[in-house]
Amino acid sequence: MQKYFNINYEFDREQVHRSIDERLGRNGSDYICVADGVILNTANRNREYLDVVNGGMFAICDSSYVPLYVKWIYNTRYQQYSGSEIFIDVISRRRHRMIFLGTNNQILNGLRTQLLKVNPDVAGMQFVELPFCKVEDFDYKGIADMIEADGADIVWVALGAPKQEYFMSLLKPHLSHGVMIAVGAAFKFFSGTDTKRAPQWMVRHHLEFVHRLSQEPKKQFRRCFDIIRTLPVILYREWRVSKR
Repeated sequence: MQKYFNINYEFDREQVHRSIDERLGRNGSDYICVADGVILNTANRNREYLDVVNGGMFAICDSSYVPLYVKWIYNTRYQQYSGSEIFIDVISRRRHRMIFLGTNNQILNGLRTQLLKVNPDVAGMQFVELPFCKVEDFDYKGIADMIEADGADIVWVALGAPKQEYFMSLLKPHLSHGVMIAVGAAFKFFSGTDTKRAPQWMVRHHLEFVHRLSQEPKKQFRRCFDIIRTLPVILYREWRVSKR
């Protein structure tokens, strides 16, 4: 695990999966954040949120730009590991019982149908729509009781950032077992009913944000504006850290 831009990243994909298996072998619960550019930006403007992001096991790097920034500043090479990738990697391994929390029933039903093609075990797993409410208003004890009764090892959470990270941090004390992973739009991408992820050529050329802008212009333009406004300061601070 390495700290860049104040976030504890784990870039090694195999180590991510080893860490999940090791954590599931011990008592207690924990969570993994999937840190894209929005999370990087928000965490560096909000100390409370930064503590939440770093309060779990680690964050994986769901940004094709962070590895570029690290290469420019430190001349060290890393690769992106997106939420969509870890989502399908864990599901296709068929090693864990899982539960899927968030979004709405239309997307959840489509997601179940699509994931059955990857992992037939999904047929016996729960897909649960969560109520639309403020993050502090969820019934965390009730949700934890449901997860414990289910016996899930992996708890997938799709509520959107920053809500889903706060949700995991508040649910963690109520769980005696399991690893939560917040995957944002992955439920939509794999449901076949909503927004699709950008083509791989756009991902490879760091143009995924253009695709997201075309899919959700109002939401994504606001996010891009916030990132562009604060990114120079974040990069400068990290450059200063590298010189120390």
